Amino acid sequence: MAAVEEVGRARLRYLGTSAQKARLVVDLIRGQRVGEAMARLRFTQKHVARDVARLLDSAVANAQQKRQDLDVDQLYVKTAFVDGGPSLKRIRPAPMGRAFRVLKRMCHVTLGLGEMGAPVAPVSRPKGPVAGAAETGQEKARPAGPRKKAAAGRKAGGAAKSKVAKGSSRKSSKAKGTSGR
Repeated sequence: MAAVEEVGRARLRYLGTSAQKARLVVDLIRGQRVGEAMARLRFTQKHVARDVARLLDSAVANAQQKRQDLDVDQLYVKTAFVDGGPSLKRIRPAPMGRAFRVLKRMCHVTLGLGEMGAPVAPVSRPKGPVAGAAETGQEKARPAGPRKKAAAGRKAGGAAKSKVAKGSSRKSSKAKGTSGR
């Protein structure tokens, strides 16, 4: 599924739902063929699915307008994302004369369509040791120097400091005659 460029694009702005709710539906159709995406949206039981289906129809129409020789069966949803929009601030009455703020969120949905081309084999990375280790015959080495030195310093100096600090703090509070209040 390699596409050279976006064939059609459509944007729905100021959709009256939160971006989080719209992303649930848009994530279902990303990477799908147009016919399969329309079927999926038709049977999704989310209120936003109707708006996204209309947006997908608009993107297909834009692609056909751009290129007359386009085969609709070869189109797929290349990019699909949801951005947050402005929020309407409203006030809801609360007990004892107070007020709660209500945010009515909006979002912008963008769909981009691509045309299916000849399938391209994915590039796979070789599994196993690092490429340089095969020639030298060595395994992947970790630097151990700084960690061992730091641990050794903590063991030796840490115990002596804690004993001195314990003893001095007790004597100093008794000598001063202060209490913990």
